Amino acid sequence: FADPPGCAVGEPTIHRRFRMENAFPFILQNLHRFFLYLAFIPLTFLWIDLVPAFLPPEGVHAGSLRLGAGSALFLVNVVLLSGFSLSCNSLRHLTGGRLDCFSCSQRTRVQYTIWQRISRLNTHHMGWAWASFASVTLTDVYVRLLALGVVTDPAIYIQL
Repeated sequence: FADPPGCAVGEPTIHRRFRMENAFPFILQNLHRFFLYLAFIPLTFLWIDLVPAFLPPEGVHAGSLRLGAGSALFLVNVVLLSGFSLSCNSLRHLTGGRLDCFSCSQRTRVQYTIWQRISRLNTHHMGWAWASFASVTLTDVYVRLLALGVVTDPAIYIQL
């Protein structure tokens, strides 16, 4: 609606009472940013929990790496959720949304590089969303079936 800092288009002539994202319903866009930041908390725990999925149970196959269907599914799930989170417009805003000059300093050049990479991911944000939705569903069903004893987790062990 207005002229963003990095835009070459001049200021629009808009009504003086227009407050952009500071009024309803546009203020909800700001809530989207805050929820993105909160989403990185469980995402961090998912990455931390991924490591034990590749380790064998204690005393069994010591010094080896466990490659199971569950650990592969967990890895795909965490990668897709990370892609979805990292492709968000709100992250683009955080990394470079308020910069007026991308080449003014080394820091802004680095920010610009990060912003470009997130922008590339952002072109497929909806794809990331659907893929991560499917992987979360599949992972949850798989864990539930494991917990009920309906299936077992096939695995191979690679000696390190």
